[in-house]
Amino acid sequence: MVILSSDLQPMAAELAEKAQEAFMDDNFQLAVDLYTQAIDLTPKDANLYADRAQTHLKLNNFTEAVADADRAIRTDPSMAKAYQRKGTAYIKLGEYHTAKETLEQGASLAQNDFRFIKLIKECDQHITDVCAEDTTRDVPPSAAPAAVASELSDETVVTLEKSKEGDNMSQQTSTITPAKPKYRHEYYQKAEDVVVTIFAKGIPANSVVVDFGEQILSVSIDVSGEDAYHFQCRLFGKILPEKCRYVVLSTKVEIRLVKAEFINWSSLEYSKEIAVTQKVNVSSVGSQRPAYPSSMPRKKDWDKLEAQLKKEEKEEKLDGDAAVNKLFRDIYQNSDEDMRRAMSKSFVESNGTVLSTDWKEVGSKKVEGSAPEGMELKKWDY
Repeated sequence: MVILSSDLQPMAAELAEKAQEAFMDDNFQLAVDLYTQAIDLTPKDANLYADRAQTHLKLNNFTEAVADADRAIRTDPSMAKAYQRKGTAYIKLGEYHTAKETLEQGASLAQNDFRFIKLIKECDQHITDVCAEDTTRDVPPSAAPAAVASELSDETVVTLEKSKEGDNMSQQTSTITPAKPKYRHEYYQKAEDVVVTIFAKGIPANSVVVDFGEQILSVSIDVSGEDAYHFQCRLFGKILPEKCRYVVLSTKVEIRLVKAEFINWSSLEYSKEIAVTQKVNVSSVGSQRPAYPSSMPRKKDWDKLEAQLKKEEKEEKLDGDAAVNKLFRDIYQNSDEDMRRAMSKSFVESNGTVLSTDWKEVGSKKVEGSAPEGMELKKWDY
């Protein structure tokens, strides 16, 4: 059966409606999944990208929010809400200048929209705070070398071992400057994804190409007039290429890799040594006795525990009513079925004043209550 494009629109609309319901119920991950299904059916619907960007904002997936808002703007450059959501995501990423530019473009499409006015003021405040912090920062003389070193993050400083002769100590330091890498990169991870950051300032978005494989990440940055930058590695674990995203910011390229399995990555790149070590550690857990304190539950000897409790009960010394109750309980537990029936029947029918162990005596008649000497038995009406 061939499904025409005209038939896909109602299906996409239905998925979008369900996504909105999930969003209203604060089930944001379900909303993202439903919007994704709707986009697969109608990939040229700008509203779907803008709405999925809003959902990503709720999940703190700011990189994905920027990417979706960009798609919405490319599809419909007059969509003001896409600029607003893109600008909001940039603010969350700390890109205040870029956020302000984006919001100003959106404000020109939505005149006197208080949301844009408020967000632009927020950007101005952040920019002012950052500038004030930069101008008032006082670096003491002792900290100056460290400040210089931070600027030379691409250089490798090799410090030789200290040599000691008698009471005199000398430290020799040599600086080796290898071939300077084009850009520096780092990563951090959460349970479900890994975020790779490539620090590259002022790179045009159309100069960046990122490709995702099942276990491959490939990044190319080709700016005219400069040597091209290529970074490609085999990743530590597998990823879901169709869910991975990236965004080009004013100071960096941020790449979000979605893990295929929720495992901890010991490094960004695959290493045979690390992989083998992990397998050894995992397989050896069961063969080694856990050290104190042990988290493994100990096997209980329930028969021994029961015998100990029974012994303690027998040796327990009680007084007054407690001793009488214990006596009756022991008699009941050690009696046969007829004795138990007699005790229950006589006690209930006599309102607790008679306790007989002879079933032949009480089994065929009702047991009348008998008050203790000097007392009178009364019946109460309820």
